[in-house]
This record gives sequence, structure tokens and C-alpha cells, in this order.
Amino acid sequence: MLDTEELLAEFTSPRPYTMAVVADAPAAPGVHLVLDGGVVVYVGYTGNLRSRLRQHLTGNRDSSVLHDQVGQLLDTPGRAATRDDIAGWLGRREVRWLETDHPEGTKDALVLALRPRFNRQVPKAR
Repeated sequence: MLDTEELLAEFTSPRPYTMAVVADAPAAPGVHLVLDGGVVVYVGYTGNLRSRLRQHLTGNRDSSVLHDQVGQLLDTPGRAATRDDIAGWLGRREVRWLETDHPEGTKDALVLALRPRFNRQVPKAR
């Protein structure tokens, strides 16, 4: 069994999940990870890394599974977490990415191996 570091060896090093860092992400297909204390909590794939990473920070619960999952974590009785609450939580986490022409397969393999807490659906092993 591969350990997490081996699985993530080709990804960028962890960086703060901020708009400034996202601006440096490529506008290319790839897989992105969100880490909390070094633990992968979300794996996503996209046709445009920069755009998708920005959408997680600035979007809404309908546009981003990650945004919705973090919102549910932060919601309290009688008060739904705001977009700023969610962006603030994400901004205290780290992000990594990998450019690849086959992001879906890479994402599925990582979700199966790592079982991140914010990935709702775990793909079937092939």
C-alpha cells in the first residue's frame, strides 16, 4: 500500500489556500487537494484549476461540494455559515494541485486511497 506522501509526490507543495495562491494556479486541467493539518480532507478535479479553486473560495453551496460541506461543518443551530465564514475556514487550510490530462481517474484513485472527509461519494474500485 502506498503511503500518502508517495501518492502526492507529484503535487505542488502545500500552500495556504488564499486568493493570492489561487491566482498562481494554472488554467489547466488537474486535481486539487485541500489539507487540514496535513491531512487531505477534499480531492477534486477540474478542467481549469485556477477557476475551480477560486470558485471554492468565492462560490456558494450550489456551485461547490466543498463549499457546501464546509458550510455544513460551520453551521450552528439557527445560523447558517456565510460565504465569508466558509472562505475564512478554507483560508486557514492548505491547497495542493497537479496538472494532468486525466484528472478524473487520478481523483478517483486518491479518494479511494485517502477517504477524505469532504468527498461525499467514494468511487467504486476498478
